[in-house]
Amino acid sequence: MADQKQTAAAVPATQSDTSIVAILSQGDKGKITYNVNGQDVSLSYAIVRQFLTRGNGKVSDPEIVNFISLCKFNLLNPFLNDAYLVKYDDKTPAQMITSKEAFMKRGENNENYAGFQAGVIIMRNNQVEEPEGSFMLPTDQLLGGWCKVYRKDRQVPVVSRVSFAEFNKGQSTWKAMPATMIRKVAIANAFREAFPNMAGMYTADEVQPEYQEQPDDNGAGAAAAVENAMTEQKQKPGAPMTFAAPAAKEAPASPAAAPAAAAPAGEGGDHNPGF
Repeated sequence: MADQKQTAAAVPATQSDTSIVAILSQGDKGKITYNVNGQDVSLSYAIVRQFLTRGNGKVSDPEIVNFISLCKFNLLNPFLNDAYLVKYDDKTPAQMITSKEAFMKRGENNENYAGFQAGVIIMRNNQVEEPEGSFMLPTDQLLGGWCKVYRKDRQVPVVSRVSFAEFNKGQSTWKAMPATMIRKVAIANAFREAFPNMAGMYTADEVQPEYQEQPDDNGAGAAAAVENAMTEQKQKPGAPMTFAAPAAKEAPASPAAAPAAAAPAGEGGDHNPGF
């Protein structure tokens, strides 16, 4: 048995080896396990670096510790795209990106949450109006977005109004659906103000353009990897997961191959039962 262990240690996992076994072979440094909606989620330095980080920069151990701590504190499951870590380059600090759906989940888990309303701020017929939703007439001028979050323990709702000019990044999604995008920013901002324990959670739409890399499979890759890992380990359905990771793309065959394109910004659905 000792010889087998020494042999395994003599062949360290390479940077391009992204299998579950290779990641686990790097050890459990910094491993933390917590429960999200009845499902155990385990994160370690190796898993965060290999599967939950975007960008070209190299994340440091303190940045990973901060990411794991925020995920645990906010009960986020990064394998369901609730959050991921971005480091654009080695000169830029790493930043955690959170999905809009994560704000919805956190709000609904709070006993004082009483729903929300959100819409856009437009100029229509020389008058400023604030209709709900993100519908606009072709002649409307988009000025911003708004959101009201209601709490049972407060007499008035928390209201957030944000400027379109301040957040518009001029990218394809902002050009194609500007009303939807600015409304999402207003929602995230209002939820943070209504629930202070959401501090540190920001969506990709609220930060610099280079941070808007998001998975393009809506979590399908992560789900498939988890299912495969559970099958290989012969775990029964519902058993706690000790690891999970989205399917990683193989590196190009040679340096001459075309560079990998950045993942397009993902757009989550609007889960608002009110409208």
